[in-house]
Formats: sequence, C-alpha cells, structure tokens
Amino acid sequence: MPRELPPLSYLVLGLIQQAGRATPYELKGMAASMSGLWALRHDQVYTEPERLAKLGLLSEDREESGRRRRRFQITRQGRKALREWLDEPTSGFTELRDVGLLQLFLGAEPTPLAGLQLEAHKARLAEYEELSRNLADHAAEGMLLALDAGIGHEREWVRFWGGLVEG
Repeated sequence: MPRELPPLSYLVLGLIQQAGRATPYELKGMAASMSGLWALRHDQVYTEPERLAKLGLLSEDREESGRRRRRFQITRQGRKALREWLDEPTSGFTELRDVGLLQLFLGAEPTPLAGLQLEAHKARLAEYEELSRNLADHAAEGMLLALDAGIGHEREWVRFWGGLVEG
C-alpha cells in the first residue's frame, strides 16, 4: 500500500465506503451531490477506482451479462487507509483557484466582473442553504459541518463581490 494517497483517492474510498458498492456512474452522481466541495472529473470517475483496485484498496466485480457494469467495494485494506487518513488532521491550507479573482488580479474591470461573480455566489449560497435544510435531520455530522463551512464561504464571497458592485 502506498504511504500517502492524493485527496482524490480518499474521496473515492470514502464515497464507496458510504455507498457500500458503486459503479463509476454511481460514483459520478455521488460526487456531483457534493456541490463544489471537491471536483471529480469525468475521467477520474473511471480511472481512480481502477487504480485503487490495483492497489488492493477496492475490490471489483463485473456483471456477467447486460452492460457488464463494474462495481467497486472498499476492502479491509482500503478501510484501514481511509481511517488512518481521517485520523490524521491536516494542516494543509486551501489554495484559491478562482478564475474571477485571477481576472481581478490581472486587471479586469471590477464592476462587471463583480456583478457576474455576485450572482454566481448568491446561487451557490442558495443551493447550499437548501441542501442544509433538506439534510438537517438525517445527514452525518461531518457532512453538515462541511456544508456549514461552504455556506460561510459563500456568504463571504457574496459580501466581497457585493461590495465591489456597490463601489
């Protein structure tokens, strides 16, 4: 087993552990429900579970007939790797890879950019707040805490871009 996996690997292990078993297509749907917390590209939905299976962290079975879908399940070794990663708090800092901020930094006209960014962040904030209301009674504590952090993050973006719009 590798000493350290990238965060993407832990995302895949965690989602498959929560689901019990999952096809790459189902994994794609689960990742989409994370709504901006962590991006999982289309190609990674197929390549990462296969890679983790080769490392012994996931097991794979394939349907005998029909579409012959591949289903992945976390192994004992995969659960151990995920647990060790979860038990080791990170001091890693968030890297802002925000196209709007990059454009602002490089000299874009602030007001039109801010108007578009403000609307985008208001929409994401509304999405997170609705998700929070819908999950409040039945989601895991960690999921709700991460969602709360996302809400706070979006509120700050709304404040920031809104201030630029107001001039």
